[in-house]
Amino acid sequence: MMNLPAKVTGNLAAMGISAPTPIQSQAIPHALNGRDVMGLAQTGTGKTAAFAVPLVTQMLEMTGRPEARTARGLVLAPTRELAGQIAEQLRGLTDGTPLKVAMVVGGQSINNQIKRLERGVDLLVATPGRLLDLLDRRALRLQQTTFLVLDEADQMLDLGFIHALRKIAALLPGERQTMLFSATMNKQMNEIAQSYLTSPVRVEVAPPGKAADKVTQAVHFIAKAEKTDLLIELLDAHRDERALVFGRTKHGSEKLMRVLEKRGFAAGSIHGNKSQGQRDRAIAAFKAGQIKVLVATDVAARGLDIPDVKFVYNYDLPNVPENYVHRIGRTARAGKDGAAVAFCAPDEIGELKAIQKAMGLVIPVASGRPWEPTEAPAKPKSRGRRRGGGGGAGADTGGGAAQGKPARRRRGPARPGNRSTSRAA
Repeated sequence: MMNLPAKVTGNLAAMGISAPTPIQSQAIPHALNGRDVMGLAQTGTGKTAAFAVPLVTQMLEMTGRPEARTARGLVLAPTRELAGQIAEQLRGLTDGTPLKVAMVVGGQSINNQIKRLERGVDLLVATPGRLLDLLDRRALRLQQTTFLVLDEADQMLDLGFIHALRKIAALLPGERQTMLFSATMNKQMNEIAQSYLTSPVRVEVAPPGKAADKVTQAVHFIAKAEKTDLLIELLDAHRDERALVFGRTKHGSEKLMRVLEKRGFAAGSIHGNKSQGQRDRAIAAFKAGQIKVLVATDVAARGLDIPDVKFVYNYDLPNVPENYVHRIGRTARAGKDGAAVAFCAPDEIGELKAIQKAMGLVIPVASGRPWEPTEAPAKPKSRGRRRGGGGGAGADTGGGAAQGKPARRRRGPARPGNRSTSRAA
């Protein structure tokens, strides 16, 4: 594959990768030639290997060992889950080689991480916050880091890491190779690219904000108080298949998971109130099939690479339209089919319109009817005044029926079947 070293090719085969995806076939040759690369592709297209393969290949050509408390290559990721996924793939690619891979993220013992870095590492995967902690303690020096990767750079900006990125960049040598990968591109992302990359090759295999081709989408217009019953009804139709359910808040997601457990579903949850160990165990159980339904906040919108997730439910619509794309990108991975089902309550119609505008399509309606402006309560005054006990994942208190006459859903709604290909007006 691309005249790569035999060891890398063998490790790729052992990982089940026999042919490159479009983003890999376009980005890897430029990266191997030492060029800075800006890669834009939807989630689930293999961006990790697009930078991991050239990183490992070039590292194998280097002689000697890294100096104490240094890293030759640095990969920055916005979340612990994504960092773990990247580190796992890098370890697979470096299996049987002298290269050392380390990961430093929050939620784990910083003293153990300091000890791990004492002898130096070839490849370091880190979240920005923990990396700054280690730099402040002088546990790491970046003067010899000649490879930098910013993965899911747009989410790092969404999470407020811009100042951390600037501090880290100031400590890196000017002579380095930088690769930036993202699923979306906006004005601030362009500014980041201009600041960090030198004459980059732009590789774009799908328009930013576009969902994977094999994801079928559907939306149910439903009162907030009825969301849980509808979710249970839909999940009951495929109890043996994995499903991700996205909520908006930590408390609401945990509450929804408990409800599903009481209804007999093998369910788990991951969110910011869980320790890293709890999150790791939940993800491992989900991958192993011990958990069939994983309820999560946007902490799982990126970084979960589980090929057999068949369904993604947007129990609560995200406030940031791009997060919808990342959420539904957890299904239809590695060329498989998947279904993305959204629930839209009256006070979420604005979020739905923003999502459809960002994606340039109209999501097919599975049940109910679009809420009229007079039916959707005004924000934010109505949030604390509505009655009812829906117990949704998007709020700690329930959200009763909408003002005005709510749309009624069909009983026993079928799985979404029409692909969302119609263009928005």
